[in-house]
Amino acid sequence: MKTAIALLLAAAFQLQAGVTVGSPAPDFTLTDCSGKSVSLSEFRGRTVVLEWINHGCPFVVKHYGAGHMQKLQADATAKGIVWLSICSSAPGKQGHMDPATAARNCKDKQSSATAYLLDENGSVGRLYGAKRTPEMYLVGADGTLLYHGAIDDKKSTDPADIPNAKNHIATAIEEVLSGKPVSTPLTEAYGCSIKYAP
Repeated sequence: MKTAIALLLAAAFQLQAGVTVGSPAPDFTLTDCSGKSVSLSEFRGRTVVLEWINHGCPFVVKHYGAGHMQKLQADATAKGIVWLSICSSAPGKQGHMDPATAARNCKDKQSSATAYLLDENGSVGRLYGAKRTPEMYLVGADGTLLYHGAIDDKKSTDPADIPNAKNHIATAIEEVLSGKPVSTPLTEAYGCSIKYAP
């Protein structure tokens, strides 16, 4: 009953640009750090995490500086989950990096994401209605959007809060892998505003 109510509440929330939990996740194609084109549709049949990222954002620094996001990535990808980190920061704005710098940054931070994707014009971020960093989405193997919102329930920049937080994306992943519906499919993302192009 609780899950049914949660799904009904999620369906009632219309996200920016028409993306709703329970509806098909829009396909997109972006370029990664090596110049390779990556499309969401190429991962059909696998569960995919979309992580909006800006390494200049203190909320992102909280999770990467503590090694927390990298552990989530490694745990997820080890279970066959695809993890796509997406940067929608425009050139000249906080968090934007050219491909070579982004590649070095991923290596330095020991990212375990499947790919780091560049969304310089912000088209994919706007398509999904992403507003914050970090902001998380979970796409099911059939292409349905199963979760959208915050990484956890501690709206702070303090790494000391991580161990005591309820991690929404990790919980959603475990529920999906266990064949269960996502119990909390929609939360309010917190963090820095995405630095979109005008």
